[in-house]
Amino acid sequence: MLDKKIFEENFARFCKMKDRAKEDPNMLRFHIYPEAGWLNDPNGLCEYKGIYHIYYQYSPLDENKSDTCWGHVSTVDFINYKREDIFIYPDAKFDKDGAYSGSAFIKDDRINFFYTGNVKHDGEYDFIKEGREHNTIKLASDAYTYSEKKLILDNDDYPKDMTKHVRDPKIYEKDGYNYMFIGARSLEDKGLVLVYKSKDLDNFTYHMRIETDYDFGYMRECPDFFTVDSKDFLILCPQGVESETYRYQNIYQAGYFPIEIDLSEKTYKLGNFKELDYGFDFYAPQTFEDSKSRRILIGWMGMPDANYTNPTIDYKWQHCLTVPRSLSVKSGKLCQNPISEMENLRKDNITLKRGENYEDFVFEALAKNIKDSFKINLRSDVSLSYDDGILRLNMGYSSFGRDTRQVKINVISDLRIYSDKSSLEIFINEGEYVLTSRVYSEKAGFYSKDLDFDLYTLDSIGFI
Repeated sequence: MLDKKIFEENFARFCKMKDRAKEDPNMLRFHIYPEAGWLNDPNGLCEYKGIYHIYYQYSPLDENKSDTCWGHVSTVDFINYKREDIFIYPDAKFDKDGAYSGSAFIKDDRINFFYTGNVKHDGEYDFIKEGREHNTIKLASDAYTYSEKKLILDNDDYPKDMTKHVRDPKIYEKDGYNYMFIGARSLEDKGLVLVYKSKDLDNFTYHMRIETDYDFGYMRECPDFFTVDSKDFLILCPQGVESETYRYQNIYQAGYFPIEIDLSEKTYKLGNFKELDYGFDFYAPQTFEDSKSRRILIGWMGMPDANYTNPTIDYKWQHCLTVPRSLSVKSGKLCQNPISEMENLRKDNITLKRGENYEDFVFEALAKNIKDSFKINLRSDVSLSYDDGILRLNMGYSSFGRDTRQVKINVISDLRIYSDKSSLEIFINEGEYVLTSRVYSEKAGFYSKDLDFDLYTLDSIGFI
């Protein structure tokens, strides 16, 4: 168990880790990353009193993950960020083995946070069907402090046919009721989403479940139900889906179902599952609506249990978050594009003609009116090519185990590429397709004989 006192007792160690992280040549310029230690799922995303709050899973004293807390950064403009104090420590009996993922819901001028408290019992258990508590915990907060942790649901409150894997609550309000969507794994190893109902955000009762009538993995993580452009969507992360040549190529997936649902009548109809990202490093996305009525998505630029690695561990840190993305709907499909504030990072504008080479890692590049096949060198050993309706991202020696991703796309008309020192985010057809990956090249080299690019050098985001 890590509490504030233990962290403060190890603060000198944390500072040494921070100093080591600053030496990393792969340090990012315009992404949120941990000062030291491990980062994963974005949590509790919200805008409150004009300030955006981004929380995330955080292990400040271990770059390989342990003693999971909630880290916290805030911003008013998505350009200048403040690193806040650790928000949640796993310091209670019902979250002692980790303050796991959760979300924020603003009501009556307070932020209500809901998250999963992880508890593992001592003994020989599989920690799937026995030996684990999966507690749903609530905090009422001003974004920086809270007075108490309140246990909302525990093992006895979940359906009897569930395993001990029930986690990641997200709240949705409809017709005066608060519905909690929470990911689950059944005893029959079927992934599903449980829905609970409440009038007061304190007393929740089981309401319904959402599941496919076909085999689609053994677990659902990080559910997120919301409406965009009058269409309802259910984002989730299914685990245990069999890989195909052009789909489901990661060990775990992140995507969404278009859904028609009547929560009062407990009826629903799921559309076809669609992936949100086809790159190597994208998982656990979470969304929120801001005061400009934008539905903003941020994901973890990482992948649990992947067989590839990150050399940043030698510098005592690991992982980052994606750039914030605005969601829209085109032909019933969710599209993702960097929020408009990202354009404020632009500095010099360069017209990069085909055959010309750009020798830097940090840039934004746009190509429009694409009509034919193409090949782009994104790094000296990383390429993006399109031919016969197949887009391929080929990673070389700098991939640390990442190899190739292939996507079927009938027509590619435009590209928007965000390149950071050790990451790539590629947006295709105005965000209809996205590929996100970490990459660790020693040599830059952005080059194409087939396409012209409108390229911008980019400033760094600021941290205080």
